[in-house]
Amino acid sequence: MHNQLPNIFYFINSFEESYIRKLDNKVSIIFRDYEEKYNEKLIITIKKFCKKQRRKFFLSNNLKLALKLNLDGVYLPSFNKSLNTRIGSINKNFTIIGSAHNRREMRIKEQQGAKLIFISPLFLIKKSKNFLNPVKFNLLASKTKQKVIALGGINSLNIKKLKMVNADGFAGISYFKHNNYL
Repeated sequence: MHNQLPNIFYFINSFEESYIRKLDNKVSIIFRDYEEKYNEKLIITIKKFCKKQRRKFFLSNNLKLALKLNLDGVYLPSFNKSLNTRIGSINKNFTIIGSAHNRREMRIKEQQGAKLIFISPLFLIKKSKNFLNPVKFNLLASKTKQKVIALGGINSLNIKKLKMVNADGFAGISYFKHNNYL
């Protein structure tokens, strides 16, 4: 069976089963918790839950653990510049995805083997005054042959503006928390 790449992602740092259950199963989950050491039991719980829901599950910034637990893939954040990510033919259904804020970081994600590159931030976000806007996003997206995902500042007021960007999908945190998506 062809491993189709997902195109809608929700970043979580805790497991709220009842909330995730309400989301359309097209929404893939990326678990990231940079404050704590990953709890393998929790990750296995999330994996089983996602599998039951036929939902893709990615672990952020821990390639070895994602491979060990046979997850759908790993998400490499923009600050991860390691080029030691080639997994060869370990698992053809395992997908590397990652984020970039500029052309240099996009090249690194390509070298890391990312099949999807999350370009961010598209819109204004709390932690940064810098954001791309649809025009700059499209310029940056045109510099890669990989599929791109819009990330950053997406909310109910600007979600319609996603039609203006050349993205293969989108990802969010607060958008899913504050909206009844799908």
